[in-house]
Amino acid sequence: MKSIEIKGSLRKATGKKDSKQLRKEDKTPCVLYGGKENVHFSVEKLNLKKLVYTPNVYLVNLDIDGKKHTALLKDMQFHPTTDEVSHIDFLETFEDKAVEISIPVELKGLAAGVKAGGKLQTLNRKLKVKALPKDLPDTLVIDVTNLTLGKSIKVGDVSFNNIEMLNVKNTVIAAVKLTRAAKGMAAGENEIEAEEATTEAKSEE
Repeated sequence: MKSIEIKGSLRKATGKKDSKQLRKEDKTPCVLYGGKENVHFSVEKLNLKKLVYTPNVYLVNLDIDGKKHTALLKDMQFHPTTDEVSHIDFLETFEDKAVEISIPVELKGLAAGVKAGGKLQTLNRKLKVKALPKDLPDTLVIDVTNLTLGKSIKVGDVSFNNIEMLNVKNTVIAAVKLTRAAKGMAAGENEIEAEEATTEAKSEE
């Protein structure tokens, strides 16, 4: 998994008043939990853009006043009117401790059902997994080449090395839906087959 560097500063105080002041200074209040004790700190808003406004998931190398931590972005709160990030929760990670996180899905290949006129739909763009930090991928790559019309790929159909899938097994990841064009093609093929059968029957007479 790709990583990103973020610097933060320990908060001298906590509470609503202090958080409000930090936001006025274009800083975002944050908390790091999962270790021996929670660490309350703040980060310049500009330093969070690459982490927050992206579909990607990163391992975050936090430098909080010189002390290093490795973490994952676990939760975000947004201001109700401005939609700006008002608070971030980070989960500290350790090499020997598995973590739970949602990873983006990446569909690979041209589905057979699309060639037949169907439409490929991604029904779940992220899947929840459990794994050691070193085994976490950037994306969950799923090959849809053999996916035919009207068929789907479910969580129970896929597996990845050293990764436990946490979604229910019958959760649909992607499917090829039958479109009008595909129905027309199917109807045309049926008509041709019917005509050929009629021709063969007459020739036998």
